[in-house]
Amino acid sequence: MHSPDSSHSPVSDPIPRISAPYGAGWADLALAVGGLAIGTGEFASMSILPVVANDLGTTLPEMGHMISAYALGVVVGAPLITIFLARMPRRLMLVCLMLMYTVGNLFSAMAPHYGMLVLARFIAGIPHGAYFGVAALVAAALAPPERRAQAVARVMLGLTVANIIGVPLATWLGQGIGWRAAFLAVAAIGLLTMLLVRIFVPKIAAGNASPRRELGVFRRLQVWLTLLMVAIGFGGMFAVYTYVTPTLLEITHVTPWVVSLLLAVIGIGMTIGNLVGGWMADRSRVWTIFGVLIWNACALAAFTYTSANIWAAAINLFAIGAGIAIGPAVQTRLMDVAGDAQTVAAALNHSAFNIANALGAWAGGMAIAMGLGLRSTGWVGAALALGGVVVLGVSVAIEKRDGGVGGVVPASA
Repeated sequence: MHSPDSSHSPVSDPIPRISAPYGAGWADLALAVGGLAIGTGEFASMSILPVVANDLGTTLPEMGHMISAYALGVVVGAPLITIFLARMPRRLMLVCLMLMYTVGNLFSAMAPHYGMLVLARFIAGIPHGAYFGVAALVAAALAPPERRAQAVARVMLGLTVANIIGVPLATWLGQGIGWRAAFLAVAAIGLLTMLLVRIFVPKIAAGNASPRRELGVFRRLQVWLTLLMVAIGFGGMFAVYTYVTPTLLEITHVTPWVVSLLLAVIGIGMTIGNLVGGWMADRSRVWTIFGVLIWNACALAAFTYTSANIWAAAINLFAIGAGIAIGPAVQTRLMDVAGDAQTVAAALNHSAFNIANALGAWAGGMAIAMGLGLRSTGWVGAALALGGVVVLGVSVAIEKRDGGVGGVVPASA
């Protein structure tokens, strides 16, 4: 029995049901392997940062620009690619996007100096959001309407599993063989994804999609409010996650190898939270987002106190990781409110998550710079999560005022 939720009403029209040659499960697996590739490349580049800086003779802050360049590629690439390639068949688009990601990682592995590596990471970031956006739409089209959020969650599973398997493996390669081997491994997973997508994902026409139609997403107030909610609300998690390693070293007083274990605990929480979040979102998008944001606020605030004890911190980090449960609900709500501009809306979600990454890191860093200490990032994160609750409240209030038909409200409203 599903809870009433206006977000369900428009889904079946813009996302017609299709079937896969070997079943939806294999298609979802192929798409999830792409998420594993992208997640491994994105997060492993952070863990091997000191190795890269040392090898290229640059400082750690300078080398950190390759992380910023990747995030910029995501923010810029997600809307541009989905607009300009709007008429491209979906399977072909997925293969092309993964090809671009693979090439970006090959360039990263071959980069002779700092400048070329920063450029290569920017290139690798460009297809990130578009891939997840299109993959989410394909997965949703393969599933019955009442299980679409769970289908999206299965695609996102690759991104969360990357934190448990892919990132530790790539980090081990980077530290043991050299950082270039880590990027080569990511490129290999990208090639595997292209093969799997070609075999298991059915041909899907672009339908009525066009650049002009996709640009219409920017006239939808509910799309902007949902993206703003993600950028602010999910920024809370990154306020803590960005500084979790120094917090564990200096406040919890654990050894570096224990830090790796605790980071894996976050990954396990993300994986379980993602699956549970998909199940919850199929019952109610809005209440799932409200509930998870409040969960995040509580878990992030608690870290201010639990970080002093390893066992309490481990449980708390699992809870923080589980906050990724918001992902499937947000992704499917964007599909609900986007009307006939599905592809760009789905891709913009990942631009918003990267803005959340930057906002959370900046806000947490400001608190530390003001002398409030590493523990203060918990309160900063909680405040951002509650900010997301406020934005969602405004979104729902406007939706009800205007009839609640899918939450599609003209920007002039």
